[in-house]
Amino acid sequence: MASESNSRPSKNERRTQAREQARLAREQEKKREKRNRLFLQGGIVVGVLAILGIVALVLTQTMKPAGPGPENMASGGVVFTKDLKVVPSEALASGEERQAREVNRDELPLDVTVYVDYMCPACGAFEQQYGTMLENYVGAGDIELEVYPLNFLDSASLGAKYSTRAANLVSCVVEEQPDVAFALHNRLLSAEVQPSEGTTGLTDEQLLAQAESAGAELTTELRQCVKDVRFGNFISANYKTASENGILGLAKGAQLLSSDGATPQPAGEPQRLVSTPTVIVNGQQWNQARDGDLESYLLKVKGEFEQNKDKSDDAKSE
Repeated sequence: MASESNSRPSKNERRTQAREQARLAREQEKKREKRNRLFLQGGIVVGVLAILGIVALVLTQTMKPAGPGPENMASGGVVFTKDLKVVPSEALASGEERQAREVNRDELPLDVTVYVDYMCPACGAFEQQYGTMLENYVGAGDIELEVYPLNFLDSASLGAKYSTRAANLVSCVVEEQPDVAFALHNRLLSAEVQPSEGTTGLTDEQLLAQAESAGAELTTELRQCVKDVRFGNFISANYKTASENGILGLAKGAQLLSSDGATPQPAGEPQRLVSTPTVIVNGQQWNQARDGDLESYLLKVKGEFEQNKDKSDDAKSE
């Protein structure tokens, strides 16, 4: 009995043993808490990185950086063909000069180019007179229409640079939602929408509302393109090219009229833009005072083309 009593731990030994067990338990709990904390922190970091990765991917896919020009306007203008579809083209590369689009004037459709400023009253009057006719001819495939937007009237909008902003909107839509580009162009020059010179014109939100009315979807990308005026420099370069270097794609020997509207510009020199709208039909300038009604002129050119083609076909058959 005495030996059994001596083999049991003393009170002090039991107390020491309990303290050691408590210490070990506390250390285990601290390790567990530290491990959970590290797991939590790691999970948060991974989650944040994942979110940032998703945001970066979305931005990369939807927010294109400001480039020298929009897609489908490599010549500086947008070309509408049958069913009012936009003729596709690559975006103008950095440092690349505008090139006249390739046109075969030995066959239909007729090639028509219109140089416009969206604040220009004469451009509005031209569109209101001939817009529906051009829409019908383009839609039917009788002509291909190139619209070349400019901004020389920026100074007429009280510092708001309306001409640039309106042309930029058109460029954004041409790149992102080309199927509604013709309707937007027509709408911006309508009597109901086009602002008067000497006003600030439409705000960005009002421009976007017009795009929506023309059928555009107000995507984040479109809104950002308008907010950034992404193609403002491109539009400015359009005007510089046409007014200083001369209009591209004219027929050989073609001469534009001078600022007096009657005297031809000197032959052998760049044929510079001096007013808007400037209308080019198969490489030659159409002038209403000299050439009469545009639709009659187009039918005349088309008739001459068909007549010459018939003669050529007859000669080949002989």
